[in-house]
Amino acid sequence: MKAHLALALVGIAGVCSAAPLPRTLLFVDDEDVYYRSGTRKVVEPLVKHSSLPVVRPDKPWEGMIGWVSVYRDRRSGKFQMWYQCYTPAVGGQAQWRIGDRQEKRPEDSRLRCVVAYAESTDGIAWTKPNLGLHSFYDFADTNIVLVGNERGYGDRYCNSVLVDLRDADPARRYKMLYYDWDEDAPPHRGAGTRVAFSPDGVHWTKHGPMVSKTSFGAKGKQVPFADEGPYVEGPPKNGRPTRSWLVPLSMSDAQDVFYDDLKRRYVSYGKMWIQGPDGGTHWKHGMGRMESVDFLRWSKPQFILGPDDRDPPQHEFHTSPVFPYNGQYLSLNQILNRSAGTMDVELMTSRDGLNWQRPYVGRYSLARGAPGTFDAATLLTNGNPIDLGDDLYFYYGGYRGTAIGAVGLDRQVVGSDDLHSGIGLAKARRDRFAAIEPDPRFGLRNSLKVNRESIGKPAPTLAKPNRIGQATLRPLALDGVREITVNTNAARGKVAVELLTEDGYRVRGFAKDDAVPIAADVLAGPAAWKEKSLADLPPGRYMLRIHLDDAKLYAVTLK
Repeated sequence: MKAHLALALVGIAGVCSAAPLPRTLLFVDDEDVYYRSGTRKVVEPLVKHSSLPVVRPDKPWEGMIGWVSVYRDRRSGKFQMWYQCYTPAVGGQAQWRIGDRQEKRPEDSRLRCVVAYAESTDGIAWTKPNLGLHSFYDFADTNIVLVGNERGYGDRYCNSVLVDLRDADPARRYKMLYYDWDEDAPPHRGAGTRVAFSPDGVHWTKHGPMVSKTSFGAKGKQVPFADEGPYVEGPPKNGRPTRSWLVPLSMSDAQDVFYDDLKRRYVSYGKMWIQGPDGGTHWKHGMGRMESVDFLRWSKPQFILGPDDRDPPQHEFHTSPVFPYNGQYLSLNQILNRSAGTMDVELMTSRDGLNWQRPYVGRYSLARGAPGTFDAATLLTNGNPIDLGDDLYFYYGGYRGTAIGAVGLDRQVVGSDDLHSGIGLAKARRDRFAAIEPDPRFGLRNSLKVNRESIGKPAPTLAKPNRIGQATLRPLALDGVREITVNTNAARGKVAVELLTEDGYRVRGFAKDDAVPIAADVLAGPAAWKEKSLADLPPGRYMLRIHLDDAKLYAVTLK
């Protein structure tokens, strides 16, 4: 599986040239496809481990839990998790429920939003160790590993953890991006992205000032002039001045970070503000990106992608976590419906991390839970799936209610089985994010014969749904290729692999009728022919044509 996460595809535009082996052609996009006939692209949904969370809110500081990062040590098999906990406050009183009691304390703003820690040996059963590092009011034994700054005007928010085995400094092996406030007095205080380091993922040290400032408050106002500062002070509210920092082209309060082996730098994707039709601030979120070579100095945020004409007016991106996979970049993008308060997950793809495709708009990769479950309304994905070989584990935060405006964050009862949030687990089989399959609407003929009676009338429907199709791939250099495997679900049908010359002629002995059918649900079904093998092929470039009969095609691997 390491090859799937590390190898780059070369020559994806035009004729595909030779590339290091093994090499997997992943059909989340059509870059490696010359053309397809009678087929369609479909999302392969992630499969939830359970309708219940693997980590549930059962501590006083876990009013709502959501944002999450997970790491697995390949040598020991130990899982580590960092997750955000939010405790609501009303009228300056922090509050939580234990049984029938409503507990209240004078609010300490550092504790409203904290990072907690959990461990597991299998990724399913998690424990929350009592670390004794940060108290939560009168609770000394907690699993809290990071709290907010003392003089924050708003919440510390979100957390994205990267375990960096490349760093020679053991004190910085664990790296975190998070959102917090500077401790200076206004107007210099402000909020934004900050960094922290740890030797073990438990003991964290905040490092330096923020690395990227964000815009905060004064929704809908025009951005300042270039000769003005971003700080704006408005009429007092609840006895204190209303403070805003209007920073154009800034990231918002949530990001996901990883090390990009292809670009040899740290990269973070997250929320970035889009200004409104009248130029007003804080209209919607899109995908933003920053990068760094040392994790300390970061580039200016770059706006990458936002909602487009295919999206309803009430839709926007929430956070767009990205993970590198098989030399490509994938995102389980969060699509926020602001009018309904729900959040869904859309698969997006990119070959360079900068230019993104949205081929699956309106078709979601992860289903929200049934009404009354912990993830019925909001799904909070992250950018670090856990690679277990044939399976990928995707951890996600779930809310029964909305993520907008802290609505409903005071409903969780400590110890209750009636869960309003949690950390869920969903799984994907290797390389199975999207598939090519026969389109039931197509027939062998492109159209029926036209006559006077048929002009202007709807096309007739097929007597039976179509179940066959084919995908012809761009020419490939097969020199040195000893095996071709197909990732397919052909449990109800079959797949046959045919070889054509780069000019499109069939190769004798390698035609569809010569192929040994693959008729199973397999991650690596071998392409084989009755009387020939790849060793019999003359040197040159060939096109693979994969024939599908009631089957799904996810990927092809050259070995």
